[in-house]
Amino acid sequence: MESKKLAGEKAVEYIKDGMIVGLGTGSTVYWTIIKIAELIKEGLKIHGVPTSKETEQLAIKMGIPLINLSKLNKVDVTIDGADEVNPRQELIKGGGGALLREKMIASISEQFVVVADESKFVSTLGKFPLPVEVTPFGWEITKKQIEWMDNTNPRLRLKENAPYITDNGNYILDCYMDTIEKPEELTVQLNLIPGVVENGLFVNMSDIVIIGGNNGGIEIKHSTRT
Repeated sequence: MESKKLAGEKAVEYIKDGMIVGLGTGSTVYWTIIKIAELIKEGLKIHGVPTSKETEQLAIKMGIPLINLSKLNKVDVTIDGADEVNPRQELIKGGGGALLREKMIASISEQFVVVADESKFVSTLGKFPLPVEVTPFGWEITKKQIEWMDNTNPRLRLKENAPYITDNGNYILDCYMDTIEKPEELTVQLNLIPGVVENGLFVNMSDIVIIGGNNGGIEIKHSTRT
């Protein structure tokens, strides 16, 4: 918990007065949102763009002014968590089911800051199941097409013995892969399958990764991508 809090609060240093801020989803960015709310009470002026209904509810509860994504061309900075991050700063996201909205908002962000505790930093992606958001219509066919790819092992995500429904009304297939050697290739292959809405691989997107350590330290990694 302390390592998540450290990383989440550190990310707030990248927010400046007047910014439009993408508000991520998850247990680490929760601490970012709490800290932003404190700073707003002290006079910080920003507008937030939530990446999920859960985050929207929290932001409203904490008194963070929100702006609708449809009114924007860009977001100044988005702060979000990750289920896994590798040394190339490629991510798996979507454990909380918000991957589509998270990726949409990250894609128009001037700066994408990722917060995570040290358990999320891995040498190779894939231990965490890769979420793939799919349309409910014909999801069984989509699942079969994903299965035809090597080593994907997709399983329908369930909640209370029924299909888990995303904020966008879709299903999620979690792919149990062990290792993902070529994330950039895989994300293209998955998104070419009809019925796939989006996948949880975030490649060439993150600018800064903040990792909170269990020893109370913080490591900040800057992107080397061109």
